[in-house]
Amino acid sequence: MSTLIAERYRLESRLGSGGMSTVHLAFDERLERLVAVKLLAEHLADDPAFVSRFQREALAAARLIHENIVQVFDSGLDQNTDQHFIVMEYIEGQSCAEILRARGWLPVEEALPIIVACCAGLDYAHRKGVVHRDVKPGNILHANDHRVKLADFGIAKATEQSSITQAGSVLGTAAYLAPEQGRGEEAGPQADIYALGVVTYQLLSGRLPFEGKSLTELALKQQSERPVPLDRVVGGIKPELALAVDVALRLDPTLRYPTAVDMGRALEDGARGVRPGSGAAIVPPLPGELRDETEATVISSRGRDVTAVAGPDATRVSGAVRAREPRQGPPRDAESRLPARAPQGRRPPIPPDRTHDNRRLVVLVAGIAVVVIAAAVIILSLGGGSSNAPTLQPSFSSNALQATQQMQTVVSDNQQ
Repeated sequence: MSTLIAERYRLESRLGSGGMSTVHLAFDERLERLVAVKLLAEHLADDPAFVSRFQREALAAARLIHENIVQVFDSGLDQNTDQHFIVMEYIEGQSCAEILRARGWLPVEEALPIIVACCAGLDYAHRKGVVHRDVKPGNILHANDHRVKLADFGIAKATEQSSITQAGSVLGTAAYLAPEQGRGEEAGPQADIYALGVVTYQLLSGRLPFEGKSLTELALKQQSERPVPLDRVVGGIKPELALAVDVALRLDPTLRYPTAVDMGRALEDGARGVRPGSGAAIVPPLPGELRDETEATVISSRGRDVTAVAGPDATRVSGAVRAREPRQGPPRDAESRLPARAPQGRRPPIPPDRTHDNRRLVVLVAGIAVVVIAAAVIILSLGGGSSNAPTLQPSFSSNALQATQQMQTVVSDNQQ
């Protein structure tokens, strides 16, 4: 005999389970439709903190009415079974976790509409003051009619209300936690953007940007490493798209996208080969980075080169992708981007061309000589051979200034 919840929801089969709850497919006998009923785990029903969190999920999610968010219809405590429940819209299809298990990865043209739809749903929730805090493939539903829905705001929290989690506790799946969540800090909208960036990376490549055996190892990698750019992992991924995903995965929340809708626009621009920030998307600048306009190369202030090298010819192996033919040439550093400079030091002066000066000097000296001789002849002819006959200098200096002075002396002597 099947269980009846709240005297109207008849449980039919189990759809899934988690640490906090179990989800069942149920039939709403009053409205005659299929719904999904989430039941709080029995061992947590006596814990006031978990009950409070479970009830808050219902209140927060019920406020969200959006085409990309699973609708919450009802919630409460069933008096017959003493179980807390939430009734939600039933989506017939697969979660992204199931898609990844079945296919390993998705091509850009299939993955991008899913992620962009999630961006729209998250942006709406954030504007309503609700942070999901547990974005992961299992909570992204892809319906058979291609609708995309964000599900399970089970650890979502209205941002204007105080947190009910214990100090230092970390919620959500570790691989999708933003660095600030790993440090035990309050999760804001940028934490959801980071988590969706991880999902995007995984859907396109079949692997996580960071992998570790513990939360501590993951946190250390997040703090000290940068994920390998997608276009180095997957052949055919545009460098601009790889850079758009990288922005969502930045360590500093203030350097990620301001809103989820900006992330969606940047991803769409990147898929078309438009660099983040060049199109409609708003992308915060990253101090100390130098981006190359031709290869989506990012060189950080720490000097870590993450040049994209994968070409379009690549093959996927066990869900991951290994590029076969990287671009030719070694990675370029910042110095190689600048034009070649001439060696330092001053060039020796170029000797001036003296040809014209020499010719002018010869002409000048010759002219002076002619003038002097003509003057002497005139004076001699006037003097009639007197004793005051001028004394002519037999030659003149080749220096123009000295020759002029000598000529003036001759004229002066012959006028006395």
